[in-house]
Amino acid sequence: MRNGHQVNTRHRKRIQLRYGFDTAKRIGFTEDINAEGFFIKTGHVEKPGSLMQIELTMPDGHLVELMGRVCWAKKVPANLLHRIKGGMGIRISSFKSGEAAYRSFCEDLNSRY
Repeated sequence: MRNGHQVNTRHRKRIQLRYGFDTAKRIGFTEDINAEGFFIKTGHVEKPGSLMQIELTMPDGHLVELMGRVCWAKKVPANLLHRIKGGMGIRISSFKSGEAAYRSFCEDLNSRY
Protein backbone atom coordinates (compact mmCIF):
# COMPACT_ATOMS: atom_id res chain seq x y z
CA MET A 1 0.00 0.00 0.00
CA ARG A 2 1.30 3.47 -0.90
CA ASN A 3 -0.38 6.84 -0.25
CA GLY A 4 -3.48 4.98 0.94
CA HIS A 5 -3.82 3.03 -2.32
CA GLN A 6 -2.67 -0.41 -3.28
CA VAL A 7 0.13 -0.32 -5.84
CA ASN A 8 -1.78 -2.64 -8.20
CA THR A 9 -4.92 -0.44 -8.25
CA ARG A 10 -6.16 0.11 -11.78
CA HIS A 11 -6.50 3.75 -12.81
CA ARG A 12 -8.91 4.93 -15.50
CA LYS A 13 -6.69 6.20 -18.29
CA ARG A 14 -7.17 6.31 -22.05
CA ILE A 15 -3.95 5.60 -23.96
CA GLN A 16 -3.78 4.80 -27.66
CA LEU A 17 -2.21 1.48 -28.56
CA ARG A 18 -1.71 -1.06 -31.32
CA TYR A 19 -1.90 -4.82 -30.83
CA GLY A 20 -1.62 -8.04 -32.81
CA PHE A 21 0.22 -11.32 -33.12
CA ASP A 22 2.99 -11.01 -35.72
CA THR A 23 2.75 -7.23 -35.85
CA ALA A 24 0.82 -4.73 -33.77
CA LYS A 25 -1.68 -3.59 -36.40
CA ARG A 26 -5.09 -3.30 -34.69
CA ILE A 27 -5.76 0.03 -32.99
CA GLY A 28 -7.33 0.28 -29.55
CA PHE A 29 -7.31 2.25 -26.33
CA THR A 30 -6.74 1.38 -22.72
CA GLU A 31 -9.64 1.93 -20.37
CA ASP A 32 -7.70 1.33 -17.18
CA ILE A 33 -4.06 0.65 -16.40
CA ASN A 34 -1.60 -0.36 -13.67
CA ALA A 35 1.98 -1.64 -13.42
CA GLU A 36 0.94 -5.26 -14.09
CA GLY A 37 -1.43 -4.73 -17.02
CA PHE A 38 -4.36 -2.91 -18.53
CA PHE A 39 -7.76 -3.30 -20.17
CA ILE A 40 -8.02 -2.79 -23.93
CA LYS A 41 -11.43 -1.50 -24.98
CA THR A 42 -12.09 -3.12 -28.37
CA GLY A 43 -14.65 -5.03 -30.40
CA HIS A 44 -11.89 -7.35 -31.70
CA VAL A 45 -11.01 -9.66 -28.83
CA GLU A 46 -8.59 -12.59 -28.80
CA LYS A 47 -8.85 -15.83 -26.84
CA PRO A 48 -7.73 -15.88 -23.19
CA GLY A 49 -4.18 -17.21 -23.00
CA SER A 50 -3.16 -15.56 -26.29
CA LEU A 51 0.19 -13.75 -26.25
CA MET A 52 0.24 -10.52 -28.26
CA GLN A 53 2.58 -7.73 -29.26
CA ILE A 54 1.37 -4.38 -27.95
CA GLU A 55 2.68 -0.87 -28.61
CA LEU A 56 1.44 1.93 -26.37
CA THR A 57 2.01 5.59 -27.15
CA MET A 58 2.35 7.17 -23.72
CA PRO A 59 0.94 10.67 -23.08
CA ASP A 60 4.49 12.10 -23.10
CA GLY A 61 5.14 10.55 -26.54
CA HIS A 62 7.29 7.58 -25.43
CA LEU A 63 6.64 4.37 -27.34
CA VAL A 64 6.35 1.31 -25.11
CA GLU A 65 6.63 -2.09 -26.79
CA LEU A 66 5.66 -5.17 -24.82
CA MET A 67 4.29 -8.68 -24.92
CA GLY A 68 1.00 -9.17 -23.10
CA ARG A 69 -1.19 -12.18 -22.35
CA VAL A 70 -4.98 -12.03 -22.61
CA CYS A 71 -6.36 -12.93 -19.16
CA TRP A 72 -10.02 -12.52 -20.06
CA ALA A 73 -12.08 -11.24 -22.95
CA LYS A 74 -15.64 -10.09 -23.49
CA LYS A 75 -16.90 -9.66 -27.05
CA VAL A 76 -19.35 -6.81 -27.46
CA PRO A 77 -20.71 -5.49 -30.79
CA ALA A 78 -18.83 -2.34 -31.81
CA ASN A 79 -22.01 -0.25 -31.75
CA LEU A 80 -22.52 -1.08 -28.04
CA LEU A 81 -18.93 -0.50 -26.82
CA HIS A 82 -19.83 2.99 -25.60
CA ARG A 83 -22.43 1.47 -23.20
CA ILE A 84 -21.13 -2.03 -22.36
CA LYS A 85 -17.59 -2.89 -21.25
CA GLY A 86 -16.09 -5.02 -24.00
CA GLY A 87 -12.51 -5.92 -24.73
CA MET A 88 -9.59 -7.74 -23.12
CA GLY A 89 -7.79 -7.75 -19.81
CA ILE A 90 -4.04 -7.89 -20.48
CA ARG A 91 -1.24 -8.94 -18.12
CA ILE A 92 2.21 -7.74 -19.16
CA SER A 93 4.58 -10.68 -19.86
CA SER A 94 7.70 -8.77 -20.92
CA PHE A 95 8.89 -5.44 -22.25
CA LYS A 96 10.75 -5.01 -25.54
CA SER A 97 11.34 -1.28 -25.00
CA GLY A 98 10.07 1.60 -22.92
CA GLU A 99 9.75 -0.25 -19.60
CA ALA A 100 11.14 2.70 -17.60
CA ALA A 101 8.63 5.11 -19.21
CA TYR A 102 5.74 2.73 -18.48
CA ARG A 103 6.77 2.12 -14.85
CA SER A 104 7.31 5.86 -14.27
CA PHE A 105 3.86 6.62 -15.68
CA CYS A 106 2.21 4.04 -13.39
CA GLU A 107 4.12 5.32 -10.35
CA ASP A 108 2.93 8.83 -11.14
CA LEU A 109 -0.68 7.62 -11.32
CA ASN A 110 -0.28 5.82 -7.98
CA SER A 111 1.11 8.94 -6.31
CA ARG A 112 -1.68 11.18 -7.63
CA TYR A 113 -4.70 8.97 -6.90
